[in-house]
Amino acid sequence: MHPNDGFRELGRAECLRLLATAPVGRLVYTRQALPAVVPVNFGLDTDGAVLLRTSAASEPARAVDGAVVAFEADAVDTARQAGWSVVVTGRAEIVTDGPELRRLERMSPCSWAPSPDEVFVRIDPELVTGRELVGGRTMYGVPLSG
Repeated sequence: MHPNDGFRELGRAECLRLLATAPVGRLVYTRQALPAVVPVNFGLDTDGAVLLRTSAASEPARAVDGAVVAFEADAVDTARQAGWSVVVTGRAEIVTDGPELRRLERMSPCSWAPSPDEVFVRIDPELVTGRELVGGRTMYGVPLSG
């Protein structure tokens, strides 16, 4: 990216800090060889892994176990024309380890659509990228009036 294009690349630590402030993100996975996107509430583990809690019977839970997925969250301030976006890419797995499940029960957010057969999906943060749109409209580094 050009240094004056209005965007700033974010480092991994800053991406994870911002991600922790977002209540909702989007899970991106493959459905019948096409991209699928669903909004989800989530939490972050201490290592930056994205944690989702969903019904074991849900289509996303069945589709993502063992697959490489992306997870995106953002925040936008339309009045200031500013915001940020963070993408975590990594392998998703249904958590099955007993002690790990008990730990996640205590720390992970509740599903907004609770189900009696919930599972935890963990997305390992293999690649974490983000960028911030700096406030104010610009084109080619030149402020726009209006």
